[in-house]
Amino acid sequence: MNIEDWKSQIKRGTLDFCILLLIKQRPYYGYEIIGMLEQYPIVAAKENTIYPLLRRLLKEEYISSSWQEGTEGLPPRKYYTLTEKGDEYLNAMSLEWDNLLKAISEIKGELDYG
Repeated sequence: MNIEDWKSQIKRGTLDFCILLLIKQRPYYGYEIIGMLEQYPIVAAKENTIYPLLRRLLKEEYISSSWQEGTEGLPPRKYYTLTEKGDEYLNAMSLEWDNLLKAISEIKGELDYG
């Protein structure tokens, strides 16, 4: 496995988490989510990844969606918001993420000084 394969696995395992973290802050529409994630190359993803993921999160009832009229002649946009179930899921993910970071930090410390 090369570093690009490893980075791809990281992205696959964390995109749900990143999207839910964004949506918890405020409602986002799909293309806006893509733009936000592009700021962070390790989790940047294209439409063909993000939209199916959003559909799955909708189906699993972690997020809900609503159409809002566009301004200045722009078409309506579908905005995504976090549901109560999604908030519970995100809290559980955050706990596991913190556990992972702690474990990695401890392992790195042991390897660096052991």
